[in-house]
Amino acid sequence: MSEIQTFLAAHRDRFMGELFEFLRIPSVSARSEHDSDTRRSAEWLADRLRDAGLSAEIMETPKHPVVLGEWKEAGPDAPTLLIYGHYDVQPPEPLEEWTSPPFEPEIRDGRIYARGSADDKGQLFMHVKALEAHLNIHGTLPLNVVVVAEGEEEIGSPNLVPFVEQFRDRLAADVVVISDSGMFDEGLPALLFSLRGLAYCEIHVTAARSDLHSGAYGGAVPNPGMALARMLATLHDAHGRIAIDGFYDDVLAWDEETREAIRDLPFDEEKFLAGVGAPALSGEEGFSTLERLWIRPTCEVNGLLSGYTGEGAKTVLPARAMAKVSFRLVPDQKPGRVAELLRTHLEKVAPEGVRVQVVELHGGEPWRANPSGPLFEAASTALEEAFGTKPVLMGEGGSIPIVGDFEKVLGAPVLLVGFSLPGCNMHAPDEWLTVDNFQTGIASLTRLYEELAESLSG
Repeated sequence: MSEIQTFLAAHRDRFMGELFEFLRIPSVSARSEHDSDTRRSAEWLADRLRDAGLSAEIMETPKHPVVLGEWKEAGPDAPTLLIYGHYDVQPPEPLEEWTSPPFEPEIRDGRIYARGSADDKGQLFMHVKALEAHLNIHGTLPLNVVVVAEGEEEIGSPNLVPFVEQFRDRLAADVVVISDSGMFDEGLPALLFSLRGLAYCEIHVTAARSDLHSGAYGGAVPNPGMALARMLATLHDAHGRIAIDGFYDDVLAWDEETREAIRDLPFDEEKFLAGVGAPALSGEEGFSTLERLWIRPTCEVNGLLSGYTGEGAKTVLPARAMAKVSFRLVPDQKPGRVAELLRTHLEKVAPEGVRVQVVELHGGEPWRANPSGPLFEAASTALEEAFGTKPVLMGEGGSIPIVGDFEKVLGAPVLLVGFSLPGCNMHAPDEWLTVDNFQTGIASLTRLYEELAESLSG
């Protein structure tokens, strides 16, 4: 056992206790009532970076701060690694569907249950502990390190790109590593080659000035709830394709080699179906489940609101209806263009007598990498040593808006190395991360820093 492995084993309980402290802070960036908690989470993280041996600052933005950690004692000629993560979390609702409270971490059957355990506090904290292990055992790191942790990822990172542009010289790096993704399966690590982008909109449909008695006015005054339902039903055709004119014009066709590699992965569709608890799978015809998740665009209704939704009956004709609709995008789609296509489509299909407004909430561009070369080889070596299995290449259906921006602004390639597992309930009740992956993930990151240093210095 190496000295670093000995250190990690000796401090395992302390690391877990600190992670639980982090997870107890309800840093819900989308809710103003949690603004103080979000700042407290940033301050807690900055303190842990200092404890690990880095310098750390709280950098203000127009909303939630960025935590900037630095260790640059490897010298100006040594390569620099930038580690990115986020300390904010999704809202925990519906609370009644959590087995244990979302901000009271609990271990059950080898899993850490808490909001943020997988996305992204647990994974970000692995890096903090991996850096601490190196600095405690060796008194140094094999390369210079910059840590950027934001508090707005779950609301679209509106202030991060301006931050990166403003401090591009200070953030200059040879490679960016992000652990905000997952493994292909338990015991089978993965390196990501793609991320889908996002266009998120609200659709508002209005008619009368106020809610009306459905008996006195129903049948004569337009019902925004019914109008919105009919409009949403036009977004897909009978074959699962998105039925918005021009939507697929910018969709990049993937090569057959990539599609074949996806089909060759050991994917158990029945296990996947059982994990989500749905009676059947659906989606765009002509594509496998993994292709639908990774390399095809989607349109989903994320929320609906109209009329009376309380207990019992209230015979009301609603004056307004609202839907939250998101699109997952693939290269070379742009969020702004997709939102405009949606607006044009809804104006065309809207029933007479209602007003329609589309509000763009946030978005991010898709990302695609060339999964070859020395950096991918370095990451593959580190993961194989830690997990005992060579990692596979996979895509990710979710979005990390800053990935493409790091490459554009800093000119540095990005490696996505994640440790969550399928079915870990990111953004849902009972979010979890396995204890084993938390511990093995830290060990693999200590090796990753060494492999990257050697690769970049060669």
